[in-house]
Amino acid sequence: MPRVRDAGSETLVSDPRAAGRLAGYGPVAVIDIGSNSVRLVVYERLTRSPTVVFNEKVLAGLGKGLSKTGHLAEASLRQALAAVKRFKHIADQAGAVSLHVLATAAAREAANGPPFVAELERICGVPISLLTGADEARLAALGIVSGMWQTDGVAGDLGGGSLELVDIRGDVIGEGLTYPLGGIRLSESADGSIRRAERIAQQVLETSPTLENLAGRSFYAVGGTWRSLAKLHMHQTDYPLHVMQNYAIPADEALELCRLVGRGAVDALPRIETISKQRRDLLPYGAVVLAQVIRAGRPKEIVLSALGLREGHLYELLDGTERARDPLIEAARELAFLRSRSPAHTAEMGPWTAGVFDAMGIDETVEEERLRLAACHLVDIGWRAHPDYRGEQSLNIIAHAAFIGVDHPGRAYLALANYYRHMGLIDDALSPRIGMLAPPRLRDRARALGAAFRVAFVLSAAMPGIVPTTTIERRGDFLVLDLPGRLADLDGEVLQRRFRQLARLAGLDVAIRTS
Repeated sequence: MPRVRDAGSETLVSDPRAAGRLAGYGPVAVIDIGSNSVRLVVYERLTRSPTVVFNEKVLAGLGKGLSKTGHLAEASLRQALAAVKRFKHIADQAGAVSLHVLATAAAREAANGPPFVAELERICGVPISLLTGADEARLAALGIVSGMWQTDGVAGDLGGGSLELVDIRGDVIGEGLTYPLGGIRLSESADGSIRRAERIAQQVLETSPTLENLAGRSFYAVGGTWRSLAKLHMHQTDYPLHVMQNYAIPADEALELCRLVGRGAVDALPRIETISKQRRDLLPYGAVVLAQVIRAGRPKEIVLSALGLREGHLYELLDGTERARDPLIEAARELAFLRSRSPAHTAEMGPWTAGVFDAMGIDETVEEERLRLAACHLVDIGWRAHPDYRGEQSLNIIAHAAFIGVDHPGRAYLALANYYRHMGLIDDALSPRIGMLAPPRLRDRARALGAAFRVAFVLSAAMPGIVPTTTIERRGDFLVLDLPGRLADLDGEVLQRRFRQLARLAGLDVAIRTS
């Protein structure tokens, strides 16, 4: 039987630069050596909205026994150094143009920290950034600033050896303070007693000047133990979107969860199987610290951040112009470039839909406007999917994308707008639980935007230069679509039906005119 030859495969694979990768300064690798874990993250490039190419961690437990012996344990040292050797090899293999190695509390405080750092420098071939407590707090805060939009609260980074707290308002970062409340250190200081750990946390944090100004604001939680707590909350509440970035828990619910976990019988907790066994031992101590943060600071909510000091370090490397960019808009533009038929066409959607909303009398807040602009860039990312599933696939891609600078209701808006664009203004096939994340106001605007997209695409066939030549205006009780004479042939049954759908949302009749 003759073999089928793929005539184009040689051309497709001969160029090592994949079309799905973006150019720029990169890849960039960061090795983060903490008191509990050693992690490598390779980012595609140095940018406002970094994309992860590779991510791996090893729970070496460098901080174990440090509070009692003052030394890093030999077994932990060997495991950490072996991990770093592997990570250095992977970073080189990934083509990293720069390697950044950050070491925190354990390496900083141990008597045998200096020879450990020297060996790290020999392996990695670059200077090691041995961070102070203030450095850790600043970089964690910058990680929050880089990944959240319009922050107002206190950032808390809980590691194995220490807790860093710092006030943040927008991009203004206060003085960072560090406390000896990391999970490993607290468990050892309390000799394994949860009740003693509670007393220690209370004594340390009840007079924290940073927490004095937290009341009614957000507490931004960073660190693997707190992310595990949030993951447990997600599964116990059957939350529909398993995305950690910007996951928000009301403070009273978080406090109740901390009380349950702090009782110590972790393996008996509902849905505990969703948490890795390596993380469970420190879970009660993370809960104890978070509970005291809530009692002392009285925040309105706990907001989880998947970004921390690694991303804060990269953010600090950016120039002022790049820092000022909107990370959500940048990520949406990148995805449009990689996956849409015409990025120029999706860029045209922003000003055009602004005119449509104005004609329909739909007002927008500044936040709603930026969400609409992001949705416009994302409108065509699902075109390669089967037509029957474009709406569903686009919704899932957008809802679960590695976006930053957007909360979960905003994610739902972006996903719904794309869903309605493909599937029409019906909810029959839509998962109602994703829709529930968007409040009624956002959902109504997503529906209107999806209806506008449906009109635009039957005009343009996803090609640039068409939509900007058309206008939609309100004239009395009519929504009027004006087409230039050269586009007169585009008027037809499908356009008229979709335009009526759009106008109906504003309670208007329709007219299509050719000039």
